[in-house]
Amino acid sequence: MVISSIADTLVRSAESVGDTISGALFEPVIRLGVTGLARSGKTVFITSLVANLLDRGRMPGLVAAQEGRIEVAYLQPQPDDTVPRFDYEAHLGALTGTAPHWPDSTRAVSELRLSLRVRPSGLLSGLQGPRTVHLDIVDYPGEWLLDLALLDKSYDDWSKEVLGRIAGRETAQAFMGRVREVDPTSAHDEAQAQDLAKSFAAYLKAARAQGYYDCTPGRFLLPGDLAGSPALTFAPIPVEAPSRRRSLHREMERRFEAYKSRVVKPFFRDHFSRIDRQVVLVDALGAIHKGPKAVEDMRRAMADILAAFRPGRNAWLSQLLLGKRVEKILFAATKADHLHHLQHPRLTAIMEALTREARDRARFAGAETAALSLAALRATTEEMRAHDGQDLPCVRGSLLESGKQAAFYPGTLPEDPSQLLGPARNGAEGWLDADYGFMAFAPASLTLAPGDGPPHIRLDRATQFLIGDRL
Repeated sequence: MVISSIADTLVRSAESVGDTISGALFEPVIRLGVTGLARSGKTVFITSLVANLLDRGRMPGLVAAQEGRIEVAYLQPQPDDTVPRFDYEAHLGALTGTAPHWPDSTRAVSELRLSLRVRPSGLLSGLQGPRTVHLDIVDYPGEWLLDLALLDKSYDDWSKEVLGRIAGRETAQAFMGRVREVDPTSAHDEAQAQDLAKSFAAYLKAARAQGYYDCTPGRFLLPGDLAGSPALTFAPIPVEAPSRRRSLHREMERRFEAYKSRVVKPFFRDHFSRIDRQVVLVDALGAIHKGPKAVEDMRRAMADILAAFRPGRNAWLSQLLLGKRVEKILFAATKADHLHHLQHPRLTAIMEALTREARDRARFAGAETAALSLAALRATTEEMRAHDGQDLPCVRGSLLESGKQAAFYPGTLPEDPSQLLGPARNGAEGWLDADYGFMAFAPASLTLAPGDGPPHIRLDRATQFLIGDRL
């Protein structure tokens, strides 16, 4: 196992040498990973990002665009022929058509290459002509990223951790009932193993629907062509002592290890380890609406996600010797258009507090991190409405379920993030003195002027942080 891991590392390093030299000397390549947990808006983020880089009229915060140094941007076939292409045209059509609707969510890894021809700035501007910078955008489900934490856990440790965490959850009671009937030392029975796996997968789906973020293994939610395979036919069960051969516990352990080696490690090797810029999208407003437990669960998930990264600076020589590291990480609270702009600084402060521990670790390793609130596609307008003698900052948009226009006031976020994170860490059942509403809006009908991409909030600032230094 050790020898094969070393061989894997050497092969990846050798494969990256050519790309590294080519990128350093000829046409730089930026590999931007886009991830986030369910309903965080990954597909919309990528679609709007590409559309606003092709038509840069709404990107004043991207310095190269504001200075007019990006001469042209164009889509090209991605370099990896084995990875599905991100269906940009279909997603853009869904958002900007005559009956706009939100596109389908991310269900597998996909990739898109956007190439930009950029004029240099500063002293080099008169000595060099335009150069081409390739932006390879890699989209993948956040649930798969959480799986990377499994690589450092044994089956018994994972089982004990999961069973202890979910024992009191209502959504887990059907599965826990089956677990209590199991004798881990009994002979393996395939029908029983499949029943346990199906019950556990049903729990994971219900938990995600209720707003829990610790829903691993991620492929149980998005199995794809692995559905029904032994690598996805296991579940956590208790064990007090080493089990005998051919027992139910031993077979569950074997399949857990197969999941790590056949599913998780290839994802890390083929996709994740090659990323050098990363944006993590977070539906913080949705978690706040669901209550303190959801906020604490999301905070732990963010810490687990950061533990999967290899942060650090991507010096040219270190890339050759050690492989790529994630040198910039952006944490973005999405759906900022669900709040009046007066509350955006508070949402950003909450995002910074939620990711504080993770960002400090990344900075210590040499990575640059940032947190902000954004809306990749603005679906609302703002207005002030009088209520009980005061003006309330509201947003107006088309409701997702009915299509009717409505003005919405979600409540006032606290100025001090600890007023949310404190009760969340202490296991509070609900917010003591506030109730934060959440309304689902449909995308608005758009009429775009020539040269303008879709309307957004701070997508240009996010892009400047992620790739501005390479333009």
